[in-house]
Amino acid sequence: MTDLFWPGDQLAGTLMSDAAFLDALVAVEQAWLDALVAAGVAPPQAAADLVGYLTDGDLEPVACGADADGNPVTGLVALLRTRTPEPTARWLHRGLTSQDVVDTALVLCVRDVLDRIGDEFGIQVVALSELTETYRDTRTLARTLTQAALPSTLGVKFARWLTGLLDAAEPLAGLRTSLPVQIGGAVGTLAASTELAGSVDGAIAMGNAAAVALQLAPAPPWHTTRSTVTGIGDLLVTCCDAWGHVAADVATGSRTEIGELAEGTGGGSSTMPHKANPVRSVLIRRAAITAGPLAATLHTASALGVDERSDGAWHAEWATLRTLARQTVVAAAHASELLSGLRVDTARVAANLAATRELDSEQRAMVELTGRTALPDYLGAAGHLVDATLERARRFAKDMT
Repeated sequence: MTDLFWPGDQLAGTLMSDAAFLDALVAVEQAWLDALVAAGVAPPQAAADLVGYLTDGDLEPVACGADADGNPVTGLVALLRTRTPEPTARWLHRGLTSQDVVDTALVLCVRDVLDRIGDEFGIQVVALSELTETYRDTRTLARTLTQAALPSTLGVKFARWLTGLLDAAEPLAGLRTSLPVQIGGAVGTLAASTELAGSVDGAIAMGNAAAVALQLAPAPPWHTTRSTVTGIGDLLVTCCDAWGHVAADVATGSRTEIGELAEGTGGGSSTMPHKANPVRSVLIRRAAITAGPLAATLHTASALGVDERSDGAWHAEWATLRTLARQTVVAAAHASELLSGLRVDTARVAANLAATRELDSEQRAMVELTGRTALPDYLGAAGHLVDATLERARRFAKDMT
């Protein structure tokens, strides 16, 4: 996939693409059909490999059917029923509703996105841990509200970047293993599947079997409770927030008049050959700026949910989540490249620190207050903070192996 409006979109590959979504829809139908057969509800002859009845040209008719019916499931099921033999056609989709298939398919697509982001986090944590170790004690000028503040270390700065990454990466790993299936039937009561199975326990067992087949967590229906979707959106925003902080610091630190940081390979200018723009930082910041409003749309849709299937709020989630997910993947790839290639000019770091006056004013005030002799430096718990963050990063890396 390519998108001239979003440079780097190709880095997300086919994640959350139309083809990936269609594959996921079919996977849900397949898991449910298999569950019906395994439970003895549908006859053994109904078993079929649904993928074998689709062709590469089916995206367009399914999309046209979605325009007619408001979602892609109706057209997909109609297409499959015209191609599959009896009794498969008769049993296909029985007990499900369109929202079951769409919601579960979205979760499957998101899982692939989380896998990719998790891989990128692995790269980033290693790269940033190495930077933190390397520059653990390198003194630098800390700035607050854009102005010179106090001495600190690059180790502290990088450790704070690392903390932001871990704050996003750790919940992501947990969400990856708890994504829920959505099977509730027409109004989320399992009425049809209970009728088919002959008991509530049988209906629940079939839903659980489908969840296991799809490697999702069994769950009660969440048709009208959209915290699964908003939670995914919030996590993706947290990722972009963390990378945005790093990118903002790199973009600022690479300003010509500061010159402390630089991207490994800067971008060019169409008219000024001497420039090496911090393009990775720019594109990451772009994602960080747009991620929050996209997640806000998911929350708005959740808040405007009505009845047992929303008239528009549910539909607003799909493309919003796809856009947010793909753009987060692109930001993840850019962040990995940025951190793996980041260059530090220690001479400029030292020069900027040395050129700033009155950095000991707060320390002098503390000494006057306590009456004690000044400590040899004014770095406080910098080393301890760095070591604690690095230990956390090591635990994270161990848990990921």
